[in-house]
Amino acid sequence: MADGVLDRREVGLDLALRILEAVRSEAVRASLRVSAAVVDRGGNVVASVRMDDTPLGSMALATDKAYTAVLWETPTGEFMQSTQPGGPDWGFTTTTGGRIVVYAGGLPLHEDGRLVGGLGVSGGTGEQDEACARAALAAAGLA
Repeated sequence: MADGVLDRREVGLDLALRILEAVRSEAVRASLRVSAAVVDRGGNVVASVRMDDTPLGSMALATDKAYTAVLWETPTGEFMQSTQPGGPDWGFTTTTGGRIVVYAGGLPLHEDGRLVGGLGVSGGTGEQDEACARAALAAAGLA
């Protein structure tokens, strides 16, 4: 295991917990209450956290943001325009049982240029969620 990434090139529990602690620290700094989830490259939850007084639906959104970021290896906010009616990705959100989320706050996780998992943050605005996720990845040395 190198720096929290398992030999099979997936995010491990130690790295996931380090990322979640960085999310929590950034959320506290920004006066936000968020939920966050880290998934492996198969979209399976490795670890998650829901801060006190976070909207109840935020955990499901955080998990699905992480899943979407892994599935397409793209930040979730990048799909907001293309999934509008008439856009090239119209209908995209109805795939995979409705788990696709196109709000900002989901980021793919890379180690040495390889996809190892995803992070999803939810509870603020899309911009706040993504800023929190990016700050957490930077703090964890993945940005």
